Amino acid sequence: MSLTPAVFETGRIDFPRMRRQRHQRLIEAMDRNDVDVLILANRANVAYATGAMSLLTDSSRDFYQPTMAIVVRDGSTPYLFTPYPEGVPPDFPQDHVRGPLYPEIEEGVRQMAQVWKSLLGPALNGKVGIDDYTPAMMTLLPELLPQATPVNPAPALSQARIVKTPDEIECLKIAQRINDDAMYDVLPALRPGVRQTELTGIFLQRIMELGATGNHVDPIWMVVPNRLQDGPHMLLEDLAFPLPTTDRILREGDTIMVDTGIEYMGYASDFGRTWLCSLDPRPPQRLIEQFKVWREVSLAVQDAARPGNTGGDVTRAALKATGGRKAWLKQFYIVHGMGLDSAEAPLIGTSLGPEFDESIVLAPGMIMVIEPCIFEDGVGGYRSEDIVAVTEGTPEPISGFPYTPFEV
Repeated sequence: MSLTPAVFETGRIDFPRMRRQRHQRLIEAMDRNDVDVLILANRANVAYATGAMSLLTDSSRDFYQPTMAIVVRDGSTPYLFTPYPEGVPPDFPQDHVRGPLYPEIEEGVRQMAQVWKSLLGPALNGKVGIDDYTPAMMTLLPELLPQATPVNPAPALSQARIVKTPDEIECLKIAQRINDDAMYDVLPALRPGVRQTELTGIFLQRIMELGATGNHVDPIWMVVPNRLQDGPHMLLEDLAFPLPTTDRILREGDTIMVDTGIEYMGYASDFGRTWLCSLDPRPPQRLIEQFKVWREVSLAVQDAARPGNTGGDVTRAALKATGGRKAWLKQFYIVHGMGLDSAEAPLIGTSLGPEFDESIVLAPGMIMVIEPCIFEDGVGGYRSEDIVAVTEGTPEPISGFPYTPFEV
């Protein structure tokens, strides 16, 4: 079975408008947090501030020649430093584009500081937030920029990025639809004798045919052990998930936890389902019961995903659906956000505890990736992911792949 290439209505996304709105949100967040200058090297933060794209796979070059950006509180056009001129948006002012900087080496940091001084002047005497330091930067910048007051950039960046614009949500919908549609080619290939890597090949080919601009997550096709002692040991005493994909041959009766994430114009998808490797995939009753619990938890969380509710309301709804049993893996969360990163704020149900969850107030435009995992030692487990956007009313579904073979 194969789908014809999907026709995505990309014309409904106004990319220049999206970049303007993101920049405005960033400036407003800088003002609220009293930050004068942001110096950005994190790939997603740079993309948010400027729209600039860089290659996902060129890790060595990205390490020594990162795409960087400078955002000034006065709202002026950011400065962009990149080794990828082809990744600069066509409407970005070319007089604000420079070649790459070299923050990993001492001489590169000294040159970088001189460039910043020449471009920014007195602005560098204010409060400066840097999102990613190299050892050379950490050592030399206090000497080279003695008038700058270092501040934490995270609050401003998180406040700007956590609520998506309508154009951002459209990008996320397209990314998820590409991921979902590709799975209609992968699922029929899940039969005894196939290798995990073969499924990866089918998936990667299909997402590129459908218009993906990159792949965020090394596709996971993990065989779920029935007992914890049959899998890798974890200090947390929980299911070791996810495990890397290899050329392992899948066999009749294997339960497979799937996790993938692709990229469309910088925006991520997140696909999670549990499948069966079988010539006749009929779930055993034990897994059907786990799916039912998982579904109750997901629906309870979706019902709690309303503006004004807190992360605490979300975790309490999830716990109520299971009679108090924690329905997510200890190393993860019940909810994470999604945007230019595959996992970003809001993060709900983490080891930071209930107080942190209560500090998260849901608002329209937040994206919630809901990922319970129902695992019972000696029985096995079920895990899938539902994605919704918080709205003024009922949450809007973003993921759409069926729960085959548990519910068609």
